[in-house]
Amino acid sequence: MYVILGLSGAGKTSIAFELEAYLVSRGIPAYGLDGDNIRCGLNKDLSFSKKDREENIRRVAEVARLFADSGQICLCSFVSPFAEDRWVYQIGHDMLACKIQTPLAVCEQRDNKGLYLKARQGIIKGFTGIDQPYETPEHPELVLKTVDCTVEQSAMQVLSFFASLLCPVYIADFFYWPHSLFVSK
Repeated sequence: MYVILGLSGAGKTSIAFELEAYLVSRGIPAYGLDGDNIRCGLNKDLSFSKKDREENIRRVAEVARLFADSGQICLCSFVSPFAEDRWVYQIGHDMLACKIQTPLAVCEQRDNKGLYLKARQGIIKGFTGIDQPYETPEHPELVLKTVDCTVEQSAMQVLSFFASLLCPVYIADFFYWPHSLFVSK
């Protein structure tokens, strides 16, 4: 399971879906989960209160584990604002975390849904980065700075990171790359 963390507008979902398309086009089963596709169905009963955000992440982690159990690479892109809640991603499966480091001002410029404006106007309460804190991941396996990179370049950085974790096996006159991207610790 690969968890992409960052503020709204940082580029999490765009990178996750670019990775998903790249992997699937090469025969590697992958699926991207993000706030929009989860909160429109499974979690539509949840608000953005602290308690409901905790439950949102718990449910997301359960769904991600089901994907991982079925052999798919699950790319989770969620704000996950509280450090104390992120541990649920790690239960039962190996997890790699990527922090998207994008300044708040850039996230606001990218906001095509108008969420930051509504939060600043007080229409949306408890919006992460405005009137609710975002606890930055302390020890992510990868940090991406998306300000000067395209989505494709960012996705390639993640894929390069994935490749650095794999050990090719030499068979006869060619290298074989294992199909699994994650090796148990």
